Amino acid sequence: MALITCPECGGRVSTEAAACPSCGFPTGAKKRPLGNKLLLEVRPSWWAYFWLLLFAWLGIPLIIAWLRRQSEVLRVYEDRLSVERGIFTKNYSEFFIRDIRSIDVDQGLWGRIIGIGNLTISTAATVEADETLYGLPDPKKIRDLLIGQRQDA
Repeated sequence: MALITCPECGGRVSTEAAACPSCGFPTGAKKRPLGNKLLLEVRPSWWAYFWLLLFAWLGIPLIIAWLRRQSEVLRVYEDRLSVERGIFTKNYSEFFIRDIRSIDVDQGLWGRIIGIGNLTISTAATVEADETLYGLPDPKKIRDLLIGQRQDA
């Protein structure tokens, strides 16, 4: 076991260590492969589009509700989560589970009754919230899954 110098803080780090013990800078010694096992895939609930569905008999609101629901997907893997947005143009955001700083769930009275809510995810690299996902079914279950994965990482 040899010692190397940490490029971030200048401290001594073992070549076997995954990160510097003083500053946490990853040394890359013990890299885990990305977990590609999909744990959860979530789209916004149809309840999030209640007012559009109420006027679905007009036709256009039904198409708008369907397009909005299809345009957002949250996928939770073993070590990361992915947010995909868009129909014609795509926006992909990846967050590593170990970098998540906070997970907030917002539910109003109506959302608590029907079981939908908003999920806000903040990472350690940002001051403000990174992603807010609206109208997700059972957001507490998603939060608990993410916290469980974070504790396992």
